[in-house]
Amino acid sequence: MWITVSLILFYIFTPLLLIYLCQTIKFLDRVGAVVLAYFVGLLIGNIGILPVPGHKFRELLAERTFMAKDEIMKLFHAGTVTDTDLVVNQIATIQDTIITIVIPLAIPLLLFSMDLKKWLKLAKGALLSLLLAMVSLLVSIFSGYYIFAAEITQSWKVAGMLTGVYTGGTPNLAAIGTALDVRPDIFILTHTYDLIIGAVALLFLMTVAQRIFHIFLPRFRDIHRPRSYVSMATESSYMEDYRNIMTRKEMSKLLKALVLSIIIFAVGGGLSLLVPKSAQTVTVILTITTLGLLASLFKPVNKLTSSFHLGMYLILIFSLAVSSMANLSEMFQIKFLQLFFYVFYVVFGSMLIHVGLSRLFKVDADTTIIAITALTYSPPFVPAVAGALKNKEIIISGLTIGILGYAFGTYMGIFIATILK
Repeated sequence: MWITVSLILFYIFTPLLLIYLCQTIKFLDRVGAVVLAYFVGLLIGNIGILPVPGHKFRELLAERTFMAKDEIMKLFHAGTVTDTDLVVNQIATIQDTIITIVIPLAIPLLLFSMDLKKWLKLAKGALLSLLLAMVSLLVSIFSGYYIFAAEITQSWKVAGMLTGVYTGGTPNLAAIGTALDVRPDIFILTHTYDLIIGAVALLFLMTVAQRIFHIFLPRFRDIHRPRSYVSMATESSYMEDYRNIMTRKEMSKLLKALVLSIIIFAVGGGLSLLVPKSAQTVTVILTITTLGLLASLFKPVNKLTSSFHLGMYLILIFSLAVSSMANLSEMFQIKFLQLFFYVFYVVFGSMLIHVGLSRLFKVDADTTIIAITALTYSPPFVPAVAGALKNKEIIISGLTIGILGYAFGTYMGIFIATILK
């Protein structure tokens, strides 16, 4: 019980500390609370504070992050899993629950104060970036396949899974793995390498990518006029300025926004029960995004500007929880080197190709980064990266790209695997 309480308190109060530090220390403010949360999560997850699962328990988990309590207790009484495995499973359950709750609540809160008309002007660039991202991914998948496939077991299935995971995220990876009957050890290794390399790539996108991409790509504010430099700078500082939201008046607004977000979450969750399990995540994301945008069209809701900060606070919790789940020590236990290189090649190869195509088609750096994020990591990561870039205008574009990726990622992955077979 104490583990549950301690972990929940850690995830709730650490973001508050990070916000306070960013408000008081200029250097940390430049780094940003989202990036700090990601750093702290990686640190906590990899310095030995959290226990690690045994080899047998890891095999039994397969693609899951945790087991149901009844299932693991049966295994424990049978002597198959250890006391440590029970603790690992309890922690994973808490982490998964937090992630499952905070993202559907955060997305509407982030959208309430958005200007939908303004986003429609950005839609063309977002859809172009989606197309460029897909071309980049397919080029790296096919070229990487012919470089590394000979040394990889079930290589055509791996190619299909990578296509799915980098167009829709882990749900698509799991769906394709099941559809293609991928061997459990191959699935686990592919997923593990995706998590490790993905953690490094995400850290790059949230920290130095914007500065590096600006060498080759135009700035967002230079492409999307007529917004002034002053307006963009003001909005960037506004995104992480939490000083005025603790007043009695703003707290009342935050409560209203939170209640509305909970209602939207409930509607999305209810509708997801009406569709097959494989489509539930897509249904929830589509529903809460649509309802959040529709709500923003009503002036009383659109004026709840502090709801954005509450949403970003939830994103900090998400960043902290998801990064603490990444086990970087797995990088030093590589059993299938070629598989590791293939995943690495696809992640960073597609990124390089995408930047090259963005330069050719004059797509700005921020839109390119958010498109890579939306497809590689799925919609829940979009607000976190947008927060790190200090550009909230790209959130809706990123969510749109991510949702489209969710929708056709599984089909594309199976199609690519079939071709390569």
